[in-house]
Amino acid sequence: MKTSKKRTMVYFIGAGPGDPELITVKGRRILEAADIVIYAGSLVNPAVLEGLKAKIYDSAPMSLDEIVGIMKGAAEKGLIVARLHTGDTAFYSAISEQIERLRGHGIAYEVVPGVSSAMAGAAALGQELTIPEISQTVIFTRLGGRTPVPEGENLAALAGHRATMVIFLSAGMIEKVVEKLLAGYPGETPCVVVEKASWPTQRIVRGSLKEIAAIAREAGIEKTALIYVGDSMRASAANLGKESRLYDRKFKHGFRK
Repeated sequence: MKTSKKRTMVYFIGAGPGDPELITVKGRRILEAADIVIYAGSLVNPAVLEGLKAKIYDSAPMSLDEIVGIMKGAAEKGLIVARLHTGDTAFYSAISEQIERLRGHGIAYEVVPGVSSAMAGAAALGQELTIPEISQTVIFTRLGGRTPVPEGENLAALAGHRATMVIFLSAGMIEKVVEKLLAGYPGETPCVVVEKASWPTQRIVRGSLKEIAAIAREAGIEKTALIYVGDSMRASAANLGKESRLYDRKFKHGFRK
């Protein structure tokens, strides 16, 4: 977050994964006070925009220059801009390139985090992504496509950790995803695909890693979906009997003798 003595003009807000009630209280408050809202129309649930007094722009057909141009014009007039992104602003939100432009124009900004679709998907499954003795690491990543990923972060390399993995922006290439993951995970590793997490149209399909591509294709899931893989994913299908020490009656800590 950039700090400035000037009044903050542009707020980058994570709108949440889809359910309009999953935007934060702070994010909602800023939206209601904003003069201009620029939202990611291809992903943000339009229900989030209901009741706003602001002038609203859909950024889906716009270029970076056009988006920043609106922000700059608003800032020059002393208006409050809410730049509404889906999910959380912390990854795959493309806020960095916008922020760099704002810095160049001397425009103040603030980032308001949101609820990631990865969290909403785990909630839909009713489980944690970290399970004692099974997985204590979660990797958020994507398959390289038109936007490449660094070679050291390719799926085959990451699969060697056998951690819980949440794969974004890759459902349309799920066969290639599976091919890469099989370099590290056994074919029987549980895999779950969550489409449009928290939306009314949410769908969930399950299977082993080696069969999940066919299952997802048969369901017609090709975009706006997350792929979860790892042994931790067994927790939403069966009792694993793995308990942390946090609430163990024999475990002493600063709050329990």
